[in-house]
Amino acid sequence: MTDRLPHMLRSDAQENRDRVLDAARALFSERGLDVPMREIARRADVGAATLYRRFATKQALIDQAFTHEVEQCRAIVRDAWADPDPWRGMCSVVQGLAELNAQNQGFVDAFMTALPGAIDFAAHRADMVRMIADLCRRAKQTDTLRPDFVLDDFILVLMAGRGLSAAPPDVRLAAARRFAALALEAFRASPTAATLPPPARFAPAVLAE
Repeated sequence: MTDRLPHMLRSDAQENRDRVLDAARALFSERGLDVPMREIARRADVGAATLYRRFATKQALIDQAFTHEVEQCRAIVRDAWADPDPWRGMCSVVQGLAELNAQNQGFVDAFMTALPGAIDFAAHRADMVRMIADLCRRAKQTDTLRPDFVLDDFILVLMAGRGLSAAPPDVRLAAARRFAALALEAFRASPTAATLPPPARFAPAVLAE
């Protein structure tokens, strides 16, 4: 019996850690990074002491909660940058990041803010911005991206897209795709009659209030 006790304790500790991470990801996604640690502990059904044993600071919890999202974001940007067709790459990165924006408010907050930590968001952000800038340069060279486009316009779309996570869950993905398509039409060098994705239906609910 005594031989099994350390293993059981380790198993319990891992379960507590997993519950804390699941709760943090859910709350950060829903409400951003301002969620108090005590609320995360409550959602995870653990005591505050247990939470702080697993994660000594909120920054440590943020780093661990968003490891997967950082890799997702890098993959979106890296794949777009590697596309031999720069306009197709632009479409891919705008669409991919718009959908990520819609799914997780906390990750966008963490990525857009200078928060030091184990993940080093600033280094990842700088690397990805360099790839996006190169992609934009190549798209201009092929006359597919409007000549007066600047990188700040791309950042502006990312910042505006942070509001997507506030949309009702059942329309977030549709809203993200529509938003990305509208942004890309604004970025395009020559207007087209491209068919937009289906709209997210907000207006009837707003008008009914």
